[in-house]
Amino acid sequence: MDPLSYLQALPRFADQGADAYQPGLERIRVLLEAMGQPHQAYPSVHIAGTNGKGSTASFLAAIARSAGYRVGLHTSPHLWQVTERMRVDGQPAPITWLKAAVVRYRDLFEQVRPSFFEATVALSFLYFAEQQVALAVVEVGLGGRLDATNVLLPRLAIITSIGLDHTDLLGDTVVAIAREKAGIIKPGIPVLTSALQPEVQAVVREVAAAHGAPYHLLWDEVRYELVSEAPPLTHLNVHTPLRHYEGLQIGLPGRHQVANALLALRAAELVLPEVAHHPTAVTEGLRDVCRLSGLRGRFDVLRTCPLVVADVAHNPDGLASVLATLAQYPIAGQRYALWGALRDKDAATMAHQLVAAGFAVYVVALESHRAWPANALVDLVHQAGGHVLGAGTVLEGWALLQQHLQPTDAVLITGSHQVVAGLPASLWESKAAALSLVPR
Repeated sequence: MDPLSYLQALPRFADQGADAYQPGLERIRVLLEAMGQPHQAYPSVHIAGTNGKGSTASFLAAIARSAGYRVGLHTSPHLWQVTERMRVDGQPAPITWLKAAVVRYRDLFEQVRPSFFEATVALSFLYFAEQQVALAVVEVGLGGRLDATNVLLPRLAIITSIGLDHTDLLGDTVVAIAREKAGIIKPGIPVLTSALQPEVQAVVREVAAAHGAPYHLLWDEVRYELVSEAPPLTHLNVHTPLRHYEGLQIGLPGRHQVANALLALRAAELVLPEVAHHPTAVTEGLRDVCRLSGLRGRFDVLRTCPLVVADVAHNPDGLASVLATLAQYPIAGQRYALWGALRDKDAATMAHQLVAAGFAVYVVALESHRAWPANALVDLVHQAGGHVLGAGTVLEGWALLQQHLQPTDAVLITGSHQVVAGLPASLWESKAAALSLVPR
């Protein structure tokens, strides 16, 4: 079997859901020991949370790159190629390297029988070590306490916003979920959180105290003034314990990205000595986050006339943020959504959100055992009082919309990484020309 096919055939949560979920650190520790403990070869920052952890990781990686670091960035899931999970200086690992590494360790995989996620985490850490990165920024996959990435002994643990997601595996309250996320806190290692709910803050503070870990609440340490929102940039003045930053530009649109950017900024102050002397790294990293980190799929404006936006938001909190950002754009025409969802997501709430925001919906049938069936999503849109344009693949939905779209219309592609990844390549190629729209 081809090495990549072999890797993809390992138990994979994205396809199989809970049946492929293998919590615990025993297997990843065996893999890493056999590989020579690559994760110990460089300092790291570990990031958990419900929403925003991928964006925060990308902001921090971009700041570190701008500061002169060679940066490894591990995020999941990927959009198109598994090598996107293991980026160095914004570039995915070469496919040739990944194939060779799978061949090299295939006997080990046969012996340990890891999940797809565990194998890719180990391979990411190996790639970072071979590339001699100066810092690795690592996003948790699911939860925190039992996640394969939790073998790290980082310089800093970060916990982003907490919401209700993966409730079948992590708990059905934000307190229970927060406790799982707080499982990445290590003895004596500082923890920084942007959580807003007092009960979540209390959990993180309690776990930090139990481990003798210095506790940093972002909102106690950072103040900001929103100067203007003019997508694709948000302009801020920011005051931290280190300095005052005037006119920072946030390269990801949306009010929700402010917290992620501030979290990365404060994290950089805590772990990157260069930032203490030169604010330029923060300025450039926050502004040029997509170019420096390789991030895609976060309010990606792919066209402006009509407006076409792709966002991987996959739960109600994430979708609410996307819709709030979209409200800043002058949309005089019709609103269309290409939307699919995975079965462990609150699809009913997302359907109501889309309908309430005025979208006619084309339901995307995802090729995954973990996905909601298309007919079930159609029913949810109808129950919310919405109009369904049809159901099928992303490409079929996009082709159908081409028959109706007018220059003043808007299209939102959302609900899952798999939905966004299904768009035609020509749309992504057109993004460079899509930054001139002026919001109202």
